[in-house]
Amino acid sequence: MITSTSNVQIKQIMALLKKNKERKEQKAFVIEGRKMFEEICQEKSRVVKAYFSDSYMKEQYEGRTLPEIPYEVVADSVFEAMAETVTPQGVLAIVKMPEYSLEEMVKNAGTLVLLENLRDPGNLGTIIRTAEAAGVSGVILSKESVDIYNPKVIRSTMGAVYRVPFLYVEDFPGLLSDLKKQQVRLLAAHLKGDKTFENADYCGKVGILIGNEANGLSDEAAELAEEKVLIPMAGQVESLNAAVAAALLMYEAFRGRGWKKEDR
Repeated sequence: MITSTSNVQIKQIMALLKKNKERKEQKAFVIEGRKMFEEICQEKSRVVKAYFSDSYMKEQYEGRTLPEIPYEVVADSVFEAMAETVTPQGVLAIVKMPEYSLEEMVKNAGTLVLLENLRDPGNLGTIIRTAEAAGVSGVILSKESVDIYNPKVIRSTMGAVYRVPFLYVEDFPGLLSDLKKQQVRLLAAHLKGDKTFENADYCGKVGILIGNEANGLSDEAAELAEEKVLIPMAGQVESLNAAVAAALLMYEAFRGRGWKKEDR
């Protein structure tokens, strides 16, 4: 049993939780909680190692078959110190990052979500979760966007991060230009939209553009869209939360396809 926060494995977990650079170098990230753990155990080859608190181990596995993955038992006090959540559930794991191909994503595309400089972890997590529910084929992010492996993002996806393909691109406007050449129709959520979102054309391959929470889409990205679409708002509200705006367009595209989920 690991009984000290000075243990090298515990330090590694803390580094993975706190540092994007560490996650990139190790090509791994940390998941917490029973639901996230049970889901990743369906792909055991992706689990680097699991960590159970002493009390969780006794509660879940005493007298039962242990999981067929590498694991360590950690003293409860150590687990509480290393966990990111306020009320840890007693289980976390280091997981290998998946790899996705832009070519495959575009080839299989029904609807893509294209995020430019999205900063808020909660927004990104909600978008990933909604993307799965709305049958989205993939999510593409500019390099300046929040790290999808940020623990707050991971938690708010509620497991959808395991199933929704995603990738980051260095040149976001360049990506948009390339997608247009591949017959992906770009629709930008925009305050100066020419038509309301429910009247936009979602036929064929569609890319939904969502911009930064404070500044919206850059002019360069917005001008590359075939259509700028407006979400009507009453009262004195100037704009909607990015995740809410994305959800409205994703579900409109979903409805336009007859509520058929895309193959991922």
